[in-house]
Amino acid sequence: MQLVNSIRKYKLHHVIFWLVLYWGWFYFRYQDFPSISIALKEVTVKVAVLACLVYTTNYWLIPKFLYRKKYLAFGTLYILLIFSFGWLKVYLNSKWLQPFYNVPLFNDFKGRLYDNIIPLFLLVSTGAAAKLLFDYMLTQRRLTEISKERAETELKFLKSQINPHFLFNSLNSIYFLIEKGNVEARQTLLQFSDMLRYQLYDCNTDQIPIEKELAYLKDYVRLQQLRKEKNYQVDLQIGERVGSFSIVPLLLIPFVENAFKHVSHFSSKMNTITVKAARENGTFQFRVYNTTEKGAISNEPKAGGIGLANVKRRLELLYPDKHELIINGGDEFFEINLKLQLS
Repeated sequence: MQLVNSIRKYKLHHVIFWLVLYWGWFYFRYQDFPSISIALKEVTVKVAVLACLVYTTNYWLIPKFLYRKKYLAFGTLYILLIFSFGWLKVYLNSKWLQPFYNVPLFNDFKGRLYDNIIPLFLLVSTGAAAKLLFDYMLTQRRLTEISKERAETELKFLKSQINPHFLFNSLNSIYFLIEKGNVEARQTLLQFSDMLRYQLYDCNTDQIPIEKELAYLKDYVRLQQLRKEKNYQVDLQIGERVGSFSIVPLLLIPFVENAFKHVSHFSSKMNTITVKAARENGTFQFRVYNTTEKGAISNEPKAGGIGLANVKRRLELLYPDKHELIINGGDEFFEINLKLQLS
């Protein structure tokens, strides 16, 4: 998927580059061959082999092995690719040129193989170095964007929310004013207080344990259930193996807030909200489903001041090439499926 997306994104630049290289090579070499057709074949093989090596190295070997610190596997596969494509290049050129020079097909094959491997190694290594430099510059730019985005988000949050310190202290005061016999109300207020504490203190870091994020979701779901009537079914499922990794704070809550805000209000059948969190094969999976009424939800609903478009942008910045977000909607349902690669 990453290879396909990269080629689509830069396909025009790539096509121009390879065309210039192809005709440049042909222009300077065609006089060395018995005919133009043979020269075209030789240059075609040369450019095709080089292109295959460059793309395989830059968009498969480097992301899958080098960036994951699998250095031995990267080096071994890199050398094998150079030798394999070098052998293929020499074989094809020898097969096409042999009739014109009247020499055996594999005459001095080993010498020509070594003569081709060294230039291939240098050219592909140059392309890999350019890829590493480009990725480094892209990462630095992305970090700058993340820093700017975080600052803007925090500023908007502070401008749009009640002062959390004041609200937090007020809740503690109200807690002692509630009638002691009303245990449920006191416990609910404590949950709300814990949620504010989470937003105020725990979310100041870049990453937070998934257990804390899910605990916040549980408290939020419990509070929202108090407002719903009997014909509302809320199902919160958290897999046993979810844990032992960190996540960006408050990344999941907008999806759940959106579900409660736009859930249906059927009187003749059950209104449903389902929240599932699981971990499988190095991937965190998060699903939120809710029933809706026809025409009652838009494609970009807002949740707590943060719309789905904002969440998509955060995912693009914070989990580039490591997430998949699928949003489905119908006349009577709305569903999001989020997958995060943890490795």
